[in-house]
Amino acid sequence: MKKILLLFFIIFLTACTDSENYAPVVEISTIEPIPASGKHIVAFQETIYSIAWIYGLDYRDIAKRNHLLPPYTVHEDQVIYLPPKKKVVTAIKEVPVVKKVPPENSVISKPIFTMEPKGPVKLWVSPNAGPIISKYGAQNKGINIGGNRNDPIFATAAGKVVYSGSGLRGYGNLIIIKHNSTYLSAYAHNQRVFVRDGDYVLTGQKIAEMGDSGTTRVMLHFEIRKDGQPVNPAMYLK
Repeated sequence: MKKILLLFFIIFLTACTDSENYAPVVEISTIEPIPASGKHIVAFQETIYSIAWIYGLDYRDIAKRNHLLPPYTVHEDQVIYLPPKKKVVTAIKEVPVVKKVPPENSVISKPIFTMEPKGPVKLWVSPNAGPIISKYGAQNKGINIGGNRNDPIFATAAGKVVYSGSGLRGYGNLIIIKHNSTYLSAYAHNQRVFVRDGDYVLTGQKIAEMGDSGTTRVMLHFEIRKDGQPVNPAMYLK
């Protein structure tokens, strides 16, 4: 009788492990709660944009709270006071979209603009032509795109690189691009990165190559945030 009960217990555990509700470890759902102290200590290579990304905040609200002016420079060990989170508002598609991405061997001219990006995003392109292996949802604040190591990753729209590093937990080698005061996009788990903080990029410019940094498989984790809040990239890249 004991052997039968033990066998049943093992089968039960196996079934639980194989359940479709089991959250894959490759998904990112971590938006950190505001600390009880309301403070954040700036770590090495962090920017106001990466700090805002961690907590799901609008970088402008952090800047206002701390009396920071453009270009919102912060330094290691600086104390940043965090504003309370705003109520989440459902995003509405506002811009035209396309499916195509530039071929890998296409020639991209260097950006000719040097001013902070301010205008509306007129065009969004897919950062990679691979299949979507994980959709946007409660357990994933973006989409995961499958592919092979060193596949090209393109900037989804023109803008300024406001973070390029590996300091955000769960993202591996990460790039964050500011498209205007409203929209930011992020590209995670890169194998190689070809841009750095302060660089200006064009729509479709190659910025990285796909890898598995900070995750368990080769893929691109891609996010778009509007006013600091994650939105479904499929609304823009349909």
